[in-house]
Amino acid sequence: MIVNKSALDGVFFNLKTTYNRALQAAEPEWDKIAMKVTSSSSENRYKWMERFPAMRKWVGEKVVKQLKGQGYTIINDDFEATIEVDRNDIEDDTLGIYGPEAEMAGYSSAHLPDELVFDLVNAGFVELGYDGQPFFDTDHPVGKKDGTTVSVSNKGTAALSFATLAAAQASFGAARTALRKMKDDEERPLNIKPKILLVPPALEDTATALMSVERLEDGKPNPYRNAAEVVVSSRLTSDTAWFLLDTTKPVKPFIFQERKAPVFVSQTNMDSDSVFLQKKYRYGAEARGAAGFSFWQMAYGSTGAG
Repeated sequence: MIVNKSALDGVFFNLKTTYNRALQAAEPEWDKIAMKVTSSSSENRYKWMERFPAMRKWVGEKVVKQLKGQGYTIINDDFEATIEVDRNDIEDDTLGIYGPEAEMAGYSSAHLPDELVFDLVNAGFVELGYDGQPFFDTDHPVGKKDGTTVSVSNKGTAALSFATLAAAQASFGAARTALRKMKDDEERPLNIKPKILLVPPALEDTATALMSVERLEDGKPNPYRNAAEVVVSSRLTSDTAWFLLDTTKPVKPFIFQERKAPVFVSQTNMDSDSVFLQKKYRYGAEARGAAGFSFWQMAYGSTGAG
């Protein structure tokens, strides 16, 4: 094969087709727990997260709540996956060896949001949310009462269990109650409806049993049967931590911020050093984005450490 513009265009088309096929065939998990926010700059500032949006009765003049000067900011990062094609392989028409690489680049691009969102979940006991506290924390400040700061917890330590009614109540039951009791800054219930029980593979059997069996291991009726959908992710790094989430609303507990969707690109100009000096043509994917926390009031995390 003569290496000319037409041949290089053909290589690009074939690799891009393979890449896109893998990109479209992938089944990411992030959208089960996070919402997508489109970004149009290097970063997004989420001032609106300083309060939980809610309607109120309009009596007299409207109550205008001022946003604070500082807001929660999510900065976009750059991502890439690059394939290097040797000119000899184009001349010898042996490009089939690059198909799997293009396929894996497509698969990786499709699952980039998964990596970002679930890395965020893993870091939720340490990384800070919009209120300056760890996203999963025992003392989120929610206001003052009689001069004393009032705080709320969305973090536990109980191991997820279906061994006894007491153990189930102390784990899943406590998490569900904590979320259902969440209120806004005017002491109105937020109507949180936790519907996702997110667990690592090590807790899949426990979570599935807790959400499905009619009776617990101690023989007592299971009050949590069908209470939530079990979502299992191998991207969760702790074998003991588990999470209860409300994903029923337009706003979800986590954010996937997309600045630039994955796009397939190439470097085939003869003036480039990689082509002229090394006879290497480069193809690959580029993307920009990030992940961040939304409302901590919609999520409960337990370390499961007991």
